[in-house]
Amino acid sequence: MTRNNETFFSEFLLLGLSIPPAYQHLFYALFLAMYLTTILGNLLIIVLVLLDTHLHTPMYLFLSNLSFTDLCFSSVTTPKLLQNMQSQIPSITFGGCLTQLYFYMFFGDMEIFLLVVMAYDRYVAICFPLHYTNIMSPKLCVCLLLPLWMVTTFHAMMHTLLTARLSFCENNVILHFFCDISALLKLACSDTSVNELMIFITGGSFTIVPFLLIVISYARIVSSIFKLSSTHGIYKVFSTCGSHLSVVSLFYGTIFGLYLCPSANYSPVKETTMAMMYTVVTPMLNPFIYSLRNRDMKRALQIVICNKKISL
Repeated sequence: MTRNNETFFSEFLLLGLSIPPAYQHLFYALFLAMYLTTILGNLLIIVLVLLDTHLHTPMYLFLSNLSFTDLCFSSVTTPKLLQNMQSQIPSITFGGCLTQLYFYMFFGDMEIFLLVVMAYDRYVAICFPLHYTNIMSPKLCVCLLLPLWMVTTFHAMMHTLLTARLSFCENNVILHFFCDISALLKLACSDTSVNELMIFITGGSFTIVPFLLIVISYARIVSSIFKLSSTHGIYKVFSTCGSHLSVVSLFYGTIFGLYLCPSANYSPVKETTMAMMYTVVTPMLNPFIYSLRNRDMKRALQIVICNKKISL
């Protein structure tokens, strides 16, 4: 679209994933397998939590919410990535880009806050085991989850609306495989100072503060470990927290590596690889981390399989 000798683009080209044509089908099969594994693995956790009454506890309520978030978070970017790999022109419309940006930020924020809530749950379970049931009541769980959905909705909508008012008239090539907000701001030919200010203000609240809360929770957990005299008790604490710590390390490790690395070391390939880690790889690995290290999930899966065989 042209106006006042300026061209305003109605679509973008997603050219961040440069794969040689000879390996195109191989990587397509790989990403498709990873996406299907993500869907099936996270759906399995959600179904097991729903079917097994022994898993109707705060910990597994939060885990099922995390699995749903992982499933959706991966679905925001991966299907479009797979579609573009089969297309000669890997494009996305302006409206589609804004939609992808909204859900990417929404489910990304939910992932972060759910990890905080799960860290608090582990803190209460280990530091106050006798009062765990009273503290982590169903009412408190709902009060923890509902505000998260509301806050993430507001945050994602704010950045989406601020991005929607921008003009893109010089370049429509996004060096990424999805509509990342930082990549969009680099292409804008209108003033982005308000967008950058809001990213700066909310960035700490939605990334650094949750990470510090997780660190504080585990600092309190570690301090309580030193009070335990039995080796069995210490092992039980680490086995309880191991899955959550693994997920936190995977998720925050890639985010910090991507957004806190020095600008001098910036490269589109590195940015795309790191983004691939937390949008595709991490949601796929989370079900394996929780199911392989968790006795309750294994037992629930065995019960479901046995009941299925009996019904047949």
